[in-house]
Amino acid sequence: MTDFAGLLRALTEAGVEFIVVGGAAATAHGSSLLTLDLDVVYRRSPENIERVATALGAYNAYLRGAPRGLPFRWDAATITRGLNFTLTTDLGAIDLLGEITGGGGYDALLPHTVVLKLFELECRCLGLEKLIEVKRAAGRPKDFEAIAQLEALLEERERGG
Repeated sequence: MTDFAGLLRALTEAGVEFIVVGGAAATAHGSSLLTLDLDVVYRRSPENIERVATALGAYNAYLRGAPRGLPFRWDAATITRGLNFTLTTDLGAIDLLGEITGGGGYDALLPHTVVLKLFELECRCLGLEKLIEVKRAAGRPKDFEAIAQLEALLEERERGG
């Protein structure tokens, strides 16, 4: 079970620059669809990568689905050499994304974000319009299911509801 509040708190308290995307962003906007992991796009500056490594390292970040005992080291060098990581931590599952299909990286997504209060924390989330766009670009069946609900939420919001 993923502790969304705990993961968001760990990232926020470490000063990590990140944007909540995926199912957690959909839920933050009012979707009733369930998600099992936290998806975030992180800024790939050296300073931010160091903060990500420290924040998630404190909770034993490890490659999700990989057998224990692999020679894997969670640190800034690993993050710098990689881009997207599907991780398990003591707080649950997190997808740490350097970029996403249809949206790009942190700096490209930043103008399309809103700040929402999640678990008493102010978190930057992908805006509803851009979230719909990136889910459409991803093209997975589960994303198409979410799009219908997200478009209904957007329509309701535009009507002032």
